[in-house]
Amino acid sequence: MAGKWEWENATAGAVAGFTTVAIMHPLDVVRTRFQVNDGRISNLPSYKNTPNALFTIARSEGLRGLYAGFYPAVLGSSISWGLFFFFYSRAKERYSRDEKDNLSPGLHLAAADALRTILKEEGWTALYRGIWPSLFLVSHGAIQFTAYEELRKVLVEFKSEGAKSKGAEVLNSLDYTFLGASSKVAAILFTYPIQVIRSRLQQRPNTDGVPRYADSFHVVRETARFEGVRGFYKGITANLLKNVPASAVTFVVYENVLKVFKLTRRKD
Repeated sequence: MAGKWEWENATAGAVAGFTTVAIMHPLDVVRTRFQVNDGRISNLPSYKNTPNALFTIARSEGLRGLYAGFYPAVLGSSISWGLFFFFYSRAKERYSRDEKDNLSPGLHLAAADALRTILKEEGWTALYRGIWPSLFLVSHGAIQFTAYEELRKVLVEFKSEGAKSKGAEVLNSLDYTFLGASSKVAAILFTYPIQVIRSRLQQRPNTDGVPRYADSFHVVRETARFEGVRGFYKGITANLLKNVPASAVTFVVYENVLKVFKLTRRKD
């Protein structure tokens, strides 16, 4: 039964990942373009703000520009979210004595971080080495899932008082929207500078073929020198506009797909 439940989590996660990218990909394109533009390269297009970027890209590049890189993004999102929820459910089982146990905040954090251990044991890290940091930041995911689970427990307890149904059944799509959005805000505020550093390391080399930055410390040094603290949060508005709604969509779809699986099992 546990194995079936894990695959239901994986399927729900994959559907959620696909739906999220299909809806939110244009904002991801805008976020990336803001992050790689430090204002010192003249041939890169510059945008005043997120709406201006969306309008400019749509006008000059069309729908293809707004959905540039869509296929690898939607494939990566579907696979990574499916695997993430699959292994996260397995990790939670390691810290829970039975299905009714409620994990503490520390154990939720440990469960999310334990994904690295499980992936290593299953051999996935050898197959996808170098891809996992791009698909999801473990520290980012650990913070978000801990915030989500803790807020979820508080909301369930609050709505269960005086209600006929108990547990997660009292939550609806609006509740999952709030949980997904608020947990994502917490994770972004903590980890966004790391995303900026990673994006700048991955940008194209100069015209002479020499990379703009030698390593992460070089990025930190140059960004702090020329742009200050604001440089580490460049493009965060687009990031929030894209990822907060995206997280809400992800968890609404995920939780509702799981509800469908539960109803199906009850009928069987």
